[in-house]
Amino acid sequence: MESRKEPPLQGTFKCELCGLHVPYSYYGQKPPNTYSVTLLEDSYVMRDPFTSDKDKFLILGSECSLCRKRVCVGTDCSLFYTKRFCLPCINSHLEEFPLEIKQDLEKRTHSKPQSSRKGDSKAAKKK
Repeated sequence: MESRKEPPLQGTFKCELCGLHVPYSYYGQKPPNTYSVTLLEDSYVMRDPFTSDKDKFLILGSECSLCRKRVCVGTDCSLFYTKRFCLPCINSHLEEFPLEIKQDLEKRTHSKPQSSRKGDSKAAKKK
């Protein structure tokens, strides 16, 4: 009977924007036990806790290619467009991105409930 060892935990990934805080088991482009998978960026990866298949993994996040902050892959924190970019950097350099990226960001903003947007308050709505 073959015994597969789980990769040791390497540390803790923490998103500098939303505060997501989880242990990761690998950092790089070629996660363990993946023979035909090469990620397009160095990523923080953990084994998928929702399956018993040791070959499955979750990508937690990466570093923003501009400011180098650690950011998760959540749509409120970052976007991958040839490289990983955090949303603050995208907004600061929006004119340098293609129209599709601008439209995607606009859809994200409009699809959020009003109460969850930063800066919204009941007092501001009563004007």
